[in-house]
Amino acid sequence: MTRPFSAIQIWNSFLKIIPYFGVTFGVVTGTVILALAIAVLLFVWKLSRHHALNVLSDIYINIIRCTPAIVLLFIVYYGIPKLFGGLFGVNLNFAPKIIYVVISLSLLYASSLTEIMRSVWLAMGKSQYEAALSVGMTPWQAIFRIMVPQGVVIALPNLGNSLIALFKEGSLAFTIGLIDMMGQGNLIISRNYGAYSLETYIALAIIYWTLTLIIEQIFKKLELKLGAGRGAGTGVAGRGSGGILKKGAGYDA
Repeated sequence: MTRPFSAIQIWNSFLKIIPYFGVTFGVVTGTVILALAIAVLLFVWKLSRHHALNVLSDIYINIIRCTPAIVLLFIVYYGIPKLFGGLFGVNLNFAPKIIYVVISLSLLYASSLTEIMRSVWLAMGKSQYEAALSVGMTPWQAIFRIMVPQGVVIALPNLGNSLIALFKEGSLAFTIGLIDMMGQGNLIISRNYGAYSLETYIALAIIYWTLTLIIEQIFKKLELKLGAGRGAGTGVAGRGSGGILKKGAGYDA
């Protein structure tokens, strides 16, 4: 006998799933931190004068971007314990599953971040960086005082989209047994012997829709706030290094 649709079960499932938001958020936070470190390294390699580093960066990005997230997750989950067991005799079979999820998603997310960084660098050009150096700034000062503030504004739309995609990719964590929001939803369905599956998935969909809307609004507000004075900055960039030289003329190196 088919069970009738129950709207109250959507609410009940929602109440049981939402406490596991912390696990999902932890996965995303850990992924962003590790992926950012990897992406910066790959980006530096892409800008390096050493051809071998350029090639290694391109190979990594092309391979990872062509690998489905779930395939990469299983490769990391089964591969790392075998690698450490074979090379160092270390048993990682009982390591927390969240570690494997963060590593696999970081490898995937880093390739996207690297391409975002590259597109921002190409959009801004080298003129402002070189102009900053010419007025006495060090390379690090030129990057963090001139390039990064403008680059963040340019990158925000793509960063927002990639973060939303990361939240959705993170739902694959349940496939290796990590109990996050998606994992809890599947446990609810299993405990009910398949009953109220539709209601449970609708509750999950509502949570992910809400998260997506929140992220979109946060990035829109950031883009408006950080880009408020970008009109003048854009004009400076368009004129080349003159604006930077004028702005930095009083800079005390």
